[in-house]
Amino acid sequence: MGWYFIRHGAWRRHMACMITAVVSSVCFLTGYIIYHANVGEKSSGYTGWIAAIYFPILASHVLLAFVTLPLVIITLVQVFRRRWDRHRRIARWTVPIWLYVSVTGVLVYLMLYKWFPPGA
Repeated sequence: MGWYFIRHGAWRRHMACMITAVVSSVCFLTGYIIYHANVGEKSSGYTGWIAAIYFPILASHVLLAFVTLPLVIITLVQVFRRRWDRHRRIARWTVPIWLYVSVTGVLVYLMLYKWFPPGA
């Protein structure tokens, strides 16, 4: 929605969407880290065709998740500096990577806990 709003000149709505996205992402990341620090990681044990789908999605998700965090920070720094040209240039990379990480995160969760739980 934030992308849509900024494309249509609604910068206040864009800003509200981006603040909501950043706050919810920070809350999710904090909860994720606390949960896995206490519970640990769950091994899938997948083999065959499920592994051929699951592990590339997981690997790309993890790799790009590490890329997303600094990209989001750099994009936000440009906002605070009011460097709209730099913000726009960096956001063009940040948004698609962030969206990919968000979607693949949900897919990884669904595959691991709902669709193909280990031992099922």
